[in-house]
Amino acid sequence: MAAKPIQGEKRVFMTGNEVIAWAALAAQVDVMYGYPITPQNEIMHYWTRLAPKHDKTFLQTEDELSAGFTTVGGVLAGRKCFTATAGPGNTLMQEPFSMAEMMRIPVVAVIQQRGGPSTATVIYSQQEVTLTTFGGNGEGHRIVYSPSNHQELFDYTIKSFNTAWKYRFPTFLLGDGYQAKMREPLVMYDPEERGIELVKPEVTLGNGMEKGKYNHVRNTFNTEEELYEIVTSMEEEYQRVAPEIIEHQEYNCEGELDVLVIAHGVVSRAAQAAINLFSAEGKAVGHFRPITLRPFPTNELRATAQRAKKILIVESAVGQLGKLVKEALFGLPIDADYLYRPGVGITSDEIVEKVNSIRK
Repeated sequence: MAAKPIQGEKRVFMTGNEVIAWAALAAQVDVMYGYPITPQNEIMHYWTRLAPKHDKTFLQTEDELSAGFTTVGGVLAGRKCFTATAGPGNTLMQEPFSMAEMMRIPVVAVIQQRGGPSTATVIYSQQEVTLTTFGGNGEGHRIVYSPSNHQELFDYTIKSFNTAWKYRFPTFLLGDGYQAKMREPLVMYDPEERGIELVKPEVTLGNGMEKGKYNHVRNTFNTEEELYEIVTSMEEEYQRVAPEIIEHQEYNCEGELDVLVIAHGVVSRAAQAAINLFSAEGKAVGHFRPITLRPFPTNELRATAQRAKKILIVESAVGQLGKLVKEALFGLPIDADYLYRPGVGITSDEIVEKVNSIRK
C-alpha cells in the first residue's frame, strides 16, 4: 500500500462521486459519516472501499440528522470529517449545520442536488441553493462552492477542508445529480506535492485541547443581548474574511456586452458553449459564474454587469440564483431576464435561443 493514496499526477476517467471520495483521501480526511440518499450514495460506497486501505474510517448512522451531528462531534474531537447528502437529507441536516454555524465548527458537507421539493426526483436540479446558502435558523454564515466540472469537484473538495478549518465556518461543496453520475476525465494529484499546505485539524473538546486555541462551544444563550453580541461579532468577522474567500469566473466578458449570462455549477457549461457560438459570430455575449455562492461575489458582478445592456439569469430552479443576483445588483438600472427550468437540464441551444430573443 502506498504511503499516500495519490502519488504524482494521475489522469483518470471516473464519476463525480468517485472523484469526491478520492479528493477527500487526498485532503487527508479521517472519517466520513453518512446515510444513503440518491444521488450521493456512491460517495459513501467509494469511500468505504478506499478507506480501509488507507487507515480511514466510515460510520453509517441511522438517519441524516445523526450523520450531521456525528460529523459535528468528530470535528470537535479534532478529526477531519465530512458528510454528504441531497434533497430531504439536506433538509434534515440543517439542524446540525446551524449548530456548526453558531459554534464555529468546521464541518464540510457535499450536497449533490436532486429535484424537489420533498422526495421529488432522484436525478438532478439546482434547487438546493437557498437551503444550502441560507438554510437553518441563523444568518447564513457559511461558505458554499459551486463547481462546474469534475476537475473542480476534485480541487474544491480539497479546498473545502482547508477553508473550513482556516475560517471555522461550515463549508459546502454544492454539486448535483449530473455531476455525481456522469464520467469525465480529470487529473488527480497529491495537494502537498503541488505546494498546497493542508490545514491541520485541532481538538476543540476533550483530551488534547490546547489552551488559547479557538474554543467557542456554546449555542444557547440566556438573553437576547448575549445572542446579539455573538451574532454581530460573527457577522463582522464573516464580512472581514469574505474578500479572501470569494471566487468567480468571467468568460468572454471583455468590453461592452449586449448580454451577460449569469449561471453557476453545471449549467455554466451550457452557458459557455453558447457563448462560444456567439463569439464565433462576433457577438458581445459573456458569462459570469459565481464560484462561491456564499459569500457571493457582489462587487465583481456589479462591476461586470454595468458593462452589459441586459443580463440573463439561467438556472435549473425558479430564481434561487436569481435572488442572489438581484440582491447583488440592487439599485443598478439593468434590464434583467431569466431562463428558469426547475429540476431540468439546460442546453446551450436553449440559452442561444433565449439570448437571441432578448437581443432583438
